[in-house]
Amino acid sequence: MAEPRNRYSIVSLVFHWGLALLVLCQVLLITAKEATDGPISREFLQIHKALGLTVLVLTLARIGWRMANPALPMPPGTPDWQKFAAKATHVLFYVLLIGIPMFGWAAASAGGRDIPWFGLFNWPLLPVEQSRDMAGTLMGLHEAGVKVLYVLLALHVLAALKHHFVDRDNVLHRMIPLIRRRP
Repeated sequence: MAEPRNRYSIVSLVFHWGLALLVLCQVLLITAKEATDGPISREFLQIHKALGLTVLVLTLARIGWRMANPALPMPPGTPDWQKFAAKATHVLFYVLLIGIPMFGWAAASAGGRDIPWFGLFNWPLLPVEQSRDMAGTLMGLHEAGVKVLYVLLALHVLAALKHHFVDRDNVLHRMIPLIRRRP
């Protein structure tokens, strides 16, 4: 009988860490945008928008990959509530990594602003009401989603550290290639 998988595939690792890096870049870009003025501030915002749409597309691809390659099971003895929390967290991550860029895209569309994708082409605008009020409402939803994402990221990191240092299982090893597998 074949030994069960104990690590995620390279594709899963690239999706996980690639999206994590893009989210970090998004935070840094919007922070830089807010700390600057003029053309450089607008450039940070344009890159933020392009990366946000990239996050959207990659998240959809990741969901497709995940459907074809299910998550590894939790370690034996993991309480049912932790299994539920892990699944709920991952579903909420997908909802946010789709919803946040969608609200940003919709806000830009409501404002009638072009969204250049890294200077290659203009991303099509969504057919939403074009008004300042609508753009503001959609941007508020975008920003609220980001706050929920921050909380979820903190919980995710804390759960991974709990698995590694308290439970002393191999959950963290499955996503970080540099961590040795425990016997």
